[in-house]
Amino acid sequence: MLNRSLSTFMNAFTASDYTLYPFSTQNPKDFQNLLSVYLDAAFFPCLRQLDFWQEGWRLEHENPTDPQTPLVFKGIVFNEMKGAFTDNERLFSQHLQNKLLPDHTYAVISGGDPLSIPDLTWEQLKQFHATHYHPSNARFFTYGNFPLEQHLKQIHEEALTKFHRIEPNTAIPVQQLWDNPREHHVKCGSDSFATDPTKQTIISVSFLLTDITDTFETFTLNLLSSLLVGGPNSPFYKALLEASLGTDFSPDVGYYPFSVGLNRIAEVEEIEDCPNNIARTIDEVLSEKGFEEERIELLLHKIESRMKASSLSSFGTCPDIKSCLSYFLPIKYIASCWNHEGDPVELLKIADKVTQFRQHLKENPTFLQEKVKQYFKDNPHRLTLSMSPDESYYEKQAKLEAEKLKQKVNTLSEEEKKQTYEKGLELIALQSKPQDTSCLPALKVSDIAPTIPFTELEMAFAADEIPVQYCAQPTNGMVYFRAVSSLNTLPEELKPYVPLFCSVITKMGCGALGYREQAQQIELKTGGMSVSPHIIPDDSHLDAYEQGVLFSSLCLDRNLPDMMHLWSEIFNNPHFEEEEHFRVLVKMTAQELSNGIPDSGHLYASVRASKTLTPAGELQEMFIGMDQVKLMKRIAEMSDIKPVLRKLPRIKKYLLNSDNMRCSVNATPQQMSQASKEIENFLKGITRSKKERKPVRPHVIEKSPEPVPVGRERLNCSQITRKLITEPTFKPCQMKTHFLLPFPVNYVGECIRTVPYTAPDYASLQILARLMTAKFLHREIREKGGAYGGGATLSHSGIFTFYSYRDPNSISTFSTFEKAAEWAQSGEFAQQDIDEAKLAVFAAVDAPIAPSDKGMNHFLNGISDEMKQRHREQLFAVSSDHLIDVANKYLAGGKSTHGLAVLGPENPHIAKDPSWVKR
Repeated sequence: MLNRSLSTFMNAFTASDYTLYPFSTQNPKDFQNLLSVYLDAAFFPCLRQLDFWQEGWRLEHENPTDPQTPLVFKGIVFNEMKGAFTDNERLFSQHLQNKLLPDHTYAVISGGDPLSIPDLTWEQLKQFHATHYHPSNARFFTYGNFPLEQHLKQIHEEALTKFHRIEPNTAIPVQQLWDNPREHHVKCGSDSFATDPTKQTIISVSFLLTDITDTFETFTLNLLSSLLVGGPNSPFYKALLEASLGTDFSPDVGYYPFSVGLNRIAEVEEIEDCPNNIARTIDEVLSEKGFEEERIELLLHKIESRMKASSLSSFGTCPDIKSCLSYFLPIKYIASCWNHEGDPVELLKIADKVTQFRQHLKENPTFLQEKVKQYFKDNPHRLTLSMSPDESYYEKQAKLEAEKLKQKVNTLSEEEKKQTYEKGLELIALQSKPQDTSCLPALKVSDIAPTIPFTELEMAFAADEIPVQYCAQPTNGMVYFRAVSSLNTLPEELKPYVPLFCSVITKMGCGALGYREQAQQIELKTGGMSVSPHIIPDDSHLDAYEQGVLFSSLCLDRNLPDMMHLWSEIFNNPHFEEEEHFRVLVKMTAQELSNGIPDSGHLYASVRASKTLTPAGELQEMFIGMDQVKLMKRIAEMSDIKPVLRKLPRIKKYLLNSDNMRCSVNATPQQMSQASKEIENFLKGITRSKKERKPVRPHVIEKSPEPVPVGRERLNCSQITRKLITEPTFKPCQMKTHFLLPFPVNYVGECIRTVPYTAPDYASLQILARLMTAKFLHREIREKGGAYGGGATLSHSGIFTFYSYRDPNSISTFSTFEKAAEWAQSGEFAQQDIDEAKLAVFAAVDAPIAPSDKGMNHFLNGISDEMKQRHREQLFAVSSDHLIDVANKYLAGGKSTHGLAVLGPENPHIAKDPSWVKR
């Protein structure tokens, strides 16, 4: 259905106590189609497919011609879970839940323990589905402006009337509270990017709190948790992180259940210190007068900001259902509470909860302290969980896997081996056949709107010469501010440290505010302030790009002067004196980067593979690739961090000024006058360079965007230019890199240099990437190869990327990429396939844009609505001949420069190949 729909989101999630099937779309007919298919998926699965896969586990012969050869196992879910548990934080979280709630469904791994998956029988799976995946055990949630009556009618006719009501008996009893605290220790794999190999232990103390269906109590405890662990002013931040016991909080810190602890500690020396510090901190909270009123107010302010920033009135413009419900309506929380017979409507009444909370505080000044005593001091249902690495962890897992396979094979009779072999052949034959999707509903390309609505923008100059883009939108009382500052004059030796500078610049203190006061003011007066690297390839030339830093923030309209004052202080008077606090931030940043690899390994592989294909590629690898991960690891390991700290004020001189800056504001029309005054004051108040700095790289071109519509007139934007770096002598070259990591699965990327956004072939390559993913790569990489996922994409930079993740293969996956190119060149696809690929591409192109993000494509990327409309027309015009042509022109061997990268375990084929760089 991803290829037959204009959905803005479509997926399925499995948790310990529910499976969730969310989808969203802006098209009424599409909504009916998707609802029909999702009802079928939930209640009428393809049993024949289940028969073959048995929840992702498949037996197949290494040598199909010899039924006596050992069996090997492959499976999508099997490799998914193997990959999932290479993430030590996820493994820790899994054990925490299993051990804190040991009596019921939460004691097992909902996705499947890899070594237990082969024990699942077809009959068990079938029986489980018949009981649990039944309308009698289902709940339905819809949001939007399509008529509800039609949804209810369709659900009734297509699902409810086709089943007899049953009693599934799926209610989960309340976990019995313990009489005494418990302790548990587990092992995990070692982390290649640990800043200190002797400090890889994680420890936490977790408390089972109230029943999830008590909505006010959970609201109160959620706020209390934030007071205890949120930000540098919280008691546990001071007691644990600033005591330099660990690099960061333990996984799942905070609510629900409440958990607090440390990551990256020494097992022997510090494993006792953390629980003692936690107990001592709880006592200190109880002995003090209570939490500061200002900290409570800032949390309530945060709730108000988030309610306005993602209010129900704007959910229909969210890009997907998860981000729509990410703030105060987390859909997974709704599902969990509802599954326990809680009232989902009560969860929506956030304003009522705030009022009730204020009333309790007014009537009882010790209200929160009493909760601390009840749930933390006097609560015996407390788990101390620790996890430390074992150098041979993955070897032991592989051995257990091999033993399980041997055991399974040895229990098979000769006849059963023959049957398994024949089923394997049957499965391969089935997978190789084109799927008959004629039974599925589909939209037509003609259902896609031929034109896009244009966003009205206003351009002005503030402080005499700094361009500002104003976009009036229904932002619900919020103001969104962004600014881009150029990196063109920054010395090359400072560039690798730009991401670190971005990470810490809003957390070190500024002006009269120390870092604690700064954090408090940011929370009290804004909805967040962030700084990030900004690398944007040119839309018409592969070897030109813009380099800079993006500043972003949002606030309630009444707080705009305060927010802009904070930016002024950050620009003019940032603090760089707190060495120990800087060290804490460095270790936390390095830890976050290391933790992100198991979930985003294919992205790291793709960034690395594209490094030598364009001039911007090298900077991308430096800023967001494995080079940045390794740099942060080295910095975090430094005994003397002062040399790095001294680089920050040097970077500040080049970045935190109004030279080569541009700004944007999204707000309601009524707020624009005040916003323009505040932006003017901000820009006049920040420093400018006393002398003109020349770009470090001499080849800079100035590029003006297309004129922007302003009502019925057009503003002359000839003065609004971007200064792009270009390298006329750049020559792309191939690089193949293998990052050796102790993972049992691979993350694979292959990148190809093609054409920029405005080139006529770009639209054809964009359609081709989707077509190859849906009609070739999904089948070959996921269904046959056993990887959890894979496909092809075309980036705005003109880099065509093949990728796979949680993949048991690597070299054979590269061969599959080659075959995919050959398949595209052969033209073995029908017009229906092309139409489906167009639907999928347009679903992404036409994804709804929140009011806060309107006009951002123009501001950040230089792409106007006129350019997007031309690109739209090119997408409509793509034909079979165009697809074959671009496949031959760019994807055929030797036609374009390729880059390859793998993150994963030792590989004998790569080890013997001198063309690979091993890292």
